[in-house]
Amino acid sequence: MTENHFWQDRPTFVTGATGLVGSWLVKRLVDLGADVVCLVRDWVPQSELVRSNTIENVKVVRGDVRDQALLERALGEYEIDTVINLAAQTIVGIANRNPISTFETNIGGTWSVLEASRRVSTVNQVVLASSDKAYGKADHLPYDETTPLRGQHPYDVSKSCADLIGQTYAETYDMPVVVTRCGNFYGGGDLNWNRIIPGTIRSVLRGHRPVIRSDGQYIRDYFYVENGAAAYTLLAEKLAANPDLRGHAFNFSNEIQVTVLELVQRILKLMDSDLEPEILNQATHEIRHQYLSADKARQMLDWEPLYTLDTSLERTIDWYRNFFEQEPDAQLDMAIRATR
Repeated sequence: MTENHFWQDRPTFVTGATGLVGSWLVKRLVDLGADVVCLVRDWVPQSELVRSNTIENVKVVRGDVRDQALLERALGEYEIDTVINLAAQTIVGIANRNPISTFETNIGGTWSVLEASRRVSTVNQVVLASSDKAYGKADHLPYDETTPLRGQHPYDVSKSCADLIGQTYAETYDMPVVVTRCGNFYGGGDLNWNRIIPGTIRSVLRGHRPVIRSDGQYIRDYFYVENGAAAYTLLAEKLAANPDLRGHAFNFSNEIQVTVLELVQRILKLMDSDLEPEILNQATHEIRHQYLSADKARQMLDWEPLYTLDTSLERTIDWYRNFFEQEPDAQLDMAIRATR
């Protein structure tokens, strides 16, 4: 167990716990000794939360982040101190096809968490996950926290709105709310194969050419999930020590500009593969060039990423190699459990 007295036995509520970031955050919180309560809507046996057996060491509340009454019950009955809201529909393509469900979860879920937290007296910190997409398309790069929130497409707009709602609760109700804006998360446990990093690694492991659905020249800010989990815990600690941070938003980033094609080529090199990517050039309604400045987090929070891009990719590749090696055994184990 990592030594950190702040988290020891601290009642902590995490939404979106079976997601990519949620799974790794919960693992970190458990390691830090927190008393973790997870909100889980869908049962995802392949999630890192379940596969790593971390779920055996936390309390689980089944329900939807939009259910304010359920949230109030959970926060009150478990006497929650710290709330970290990660629940969201995070896939851009799905958001474009299904905007209403994306708005309901990403926007409505945010105000439900905030209103429930406002009504429960034990809550002392609320950390909300926004996104670099909340900025929309801006002429000035890199984006810093003064860049206006101007999302235009469904996912981007949902994050702009949720971000502003968080700031509203901090300003109007003096609530201890802070917002994170991170780049594109990646890491072991992401089973959304249409995302470029897990999709590329799976293709290479299976001997197939990796597919790039854009022209490969989109620039993104790729952020490793364990760096993200550490950023969330640090931000909650800093907010507890300094209430004047309420209402602030913080970018977290390795501050490296990488095109999709460059990223795929870096993965191919790390995996010793001579496969050539297949470029479809089919992406639409997406921002072409994004990357973040994390100067504010470095200056105000004394934050720095735990892992570099290459080290993060190596850790991610190792996770997927292990995942696919164990895949038949894992499926057998799930079948055995289902018969019990």
